Amino acid sequence: MKEKFDLMVEHLLKSNIFLPEAIEILEKSMIQRSLELSGGNQCAASKQLGIHRNTLQRKMVEYGLGKGRARARRKPVAREGRPRRRKAAGAA
Repeated sequence: MKEKFDLMVEHLLKSNIFLPEAIEILEKSMIQRSLELSGGNQCAASKQLGIHRNTLQRKMVEYGLGKGRARARRKPVAREGRPRRRKAAGAA
């Protein structure tokens, strides 16, 4: 494994790819693959990567991978039935 990694590093250096770009390539690839292996389960992918789920979601948005959040936030539902009683003036 180390030999393959060393060859990849050598290839990146010869291709004039700077460290920030190489880190981005590696990070994006690992996130994509982890999400594939977990069937899109962000919690499982974040555990496999050793990062917090919120960090994974932020990086997914940063790299344009999926939506970043699996669930949409729900809109508040209007209450049905009796209206709320108001507190009397001066009551705590």
